[in-house]
Amino acid sequence: MNKTNIEIETNKAYSRDRVSTAKVAYWGLAWLLATAGATFGPELLWGYGTLITSIGIAIQLALGFGMICAFKGVLLAMDELQRLIQLEALSLALGVGVVVGVSYELLEDVKLITFEPEISHLIMLMSLTYVFGLFLGNKRYQ
Repeated sequence: MNKTNIEIETNKAYSRDRVSTAKVAYWGLAWLLATAGATFGPELLWGYGTLITSIGIAIQLALGFGMICAFKGVLLAMDELQRLIQLEALSLALGVGVVVGVSYELLEDVKLITFEPEISHLIMLMSLTYVFGLFLGNKRYQ
C-alpha cells in the first residue's frame, strides 16, 4: 500500500519532533550530570581543587547553554498553538519563580524563617509550575 504525500510529510515531521525532543533530553541529562559533578566533585573527588572545580563549573555552564539552544530548536519546530502553550507555561513559571523567590528571600531577611533559602526549592517550584502551566494550556486549547 502506497503512502500519500501528506502521510509521508507527517511521518517526517513526527520523526523530526522526536529527534529534537531526544536532543533536549540528552542535553538535559548531560547538564544534570555535570551539575551533580560540579556540586559533589569538589568534596568527594578532588578535594576542592580550584582549577578542576572551575573547569567543572565551566563544563556545567556550557552544557546548560547547549540545553537552552536545543530547547529553542524544539520551540522553533512547534506549530503556533504549541508555541503559545509553551510561552504561557514558561511565563507562568518565570513569574511565579520571581515573585515567590523574592518573597522567600525576604522571609529570611526579616527573620520569619530560621533557615537560609535554597535555590533548589525555587527550581522545584518553577518546574512544577511549568508542568502545571503545560497541563492547563493543553486542557484550555483542546
